[in-house]
Amino acid sequence: MQDQFHISSCFTSGEPMADDPASIAATKSGRSVMTSVYRTKIAGHCRLITVTWCKDVLVHGLSVSVAERSDNADETNTNTNTNQHSCKVELRPWYFWRKHGSKRFHVEGKPVDVFWDLKNAKFSGEPQPQSNYYVAVVSDEEVVLFLGDLNMEAYRRTGSRPATIDATLVSRKEHVFGKKRFATRAKFSENGKLHEILIECKSGGSGSSIGGNMDPEMVIKIDGHVAIHVRHLQWKFRGNQSVTVNKARVEVYWDVHDWLFSPGPSHALFIFKPSPLRHSSTPTSSSLNSFQGKNADVDGSSGFCLFLYAWKLE
Repeated sequence: MQDQFHISSCFTSGEPMADDPASIAATKSGRSVMTSVYRTKIAGHCRLITVTWCKDVLVHGLSVSVAERSDNADETNTNTNTNQHSCKVELRPWYFWRKHGSKRFHVEGKPVDVFWDLKNAKFSGEPQPQSNYYVAVVSDEEVVLFLGDLNMEAYRRTGSRPATIDATLVSRKEHVFGKKRFATRAKFSENGKLHEILIECKSGGSGSSIGGNMDPEMVIKIDGHVAIHVRHLQWKFRGNQSVTVNKARVEVYWDVHDWLFSPGPSHALFIFKPSPLRHSSTPTSSSLNSFQGKNADVDGSSGFCLFLYAWKLE
């Protein structure tokens, strides 16, 4: 049930890039992977669109997949057993013509078009471009999903109108690499600001190895502020804590067991889940930390969930 063209070398053919074994094998080779799941209306029904960006030394890859059905699917799990319709693009330095184009496939007999223009896309070390690009998914003459900042160019190229219902970002999975520092950026609500997330690990003593004999510690910073500080990490390698970011509460979960106890390259999992903020004059838990950055805005909570796979390199 797939309609595919030239498959990027970043991807394993026919398998989604998530936390499945194929994805783990790909990331062990040092390929950065970012997968976002959106919910929107396609071919008359609410469906999930999975957009995956990957990057290695030679190539940037883009994959867009539309689920056959999503009414009963787990929206945070990209490894559902539903049929997928997808197209994949690879961007190599010598394949300039592949940096813009379109592809059509059908969902329940109705056409779905994917348009992209990445000729002048600007990257800042992440798989997904930061500016000067667009990716547009069109169904029933509406742009049901738009990514990028070239709005006018996209609508002119597709000849379609904006959708009456905006696509909703449901979840994002990202694989990052480092020795002791792991960084990414994310929004905790649909209209919220972009936040800088930094995870730092070190030994409590003079040693420097995360998995060494010294007492390890972990710090999670958001927008430069210390949100979570975990001491004695060898005893607290799994846990969760609530933090408040710009008046929105975010539940943070971590599992760093493999960092400490597995030899060779290994990954930890961090989950950032916005949740409704309890209105109270005092914190409801000793684990609740508050901090305000400059130009703070009020972020509303949403169903969004960020899964961050942090790969520790030797």
